[in-house]
Amino acid sequence: MGSDTMPSSFRRPLVLLLCAIVLGAAGVAAGMLLQSERDTNPGWVQLSSADIGFAQDMSVHHEQAVLIAQTLPRDVDPQVRVIADQIVVTQTSEIATMRGWLNLFDEPFTTPHPMQWMHGSDHAMSDPGGAPMPGAASTNEITQLAGLRGADAETLFLQLMIRHHQGGVDMAEAATHAVASEPIRRIARGMIRDQSNEIAVMTAILDTRNANPLPHP
Repeated sequence: MGSDTMPSSFRRPLVLLLCAIVLGAAGVAAGMLLQSERDTNPGWVQLSSADIGFAQDMSVHHEQAVLIAQTLPRDVDPQVRVIADQIVVTQTSEIATMRGWLNLFDEPFTTPHPMQWMHGSDHAMSDPGGAPMPGAASTNEITQLAGLRGADAETLFLQLMIRHHQGGVDMAEAATHAVASEPIRRIARGMIRDQSNEIAVMTAILDTRNANPLPHP
């Protein structure tokens, strides 16, 4: 079957997969460049415990954002679907970049003590005993989303993702103060910009549905 006759339901996932591969490859390329620079100038970049902790925790945080976006049914309002697909592509790429750095420095991708890097920063979690990460959705919330369709699914998705992004922005803002590596500080600033823009768009869409965002801890 030629590409001109391929159903749109098959084309969209294929395009997303290709985008994720391209962006993931870009993350690998960035890691290889970092390796080359470190080999020729070992003092050029060093990762502090905060750098490592942020890369580990934000990668896990991003994984849940991707899961929420992929849990949203495909047959929803195209405007909402586009946002979900954009989140999958962007955050998959950022996961590849952060884990590329961790791999470069022989650090594990996860930690048994998440969010420790935020302690002592001006943006440390006010309730360390609360959700494992700021804005994280519960298993029950994701299960609920999986069981919804149509407008109900769109509304819950927007609510969960707005809160999730708010938590991600909090983590990224803390990173701009806590980390030592300028490349990681730059990616954190990019997350603040991109996720804040998406929060504004999702909040506006949610408002048209006469629904309110979930409380942000």
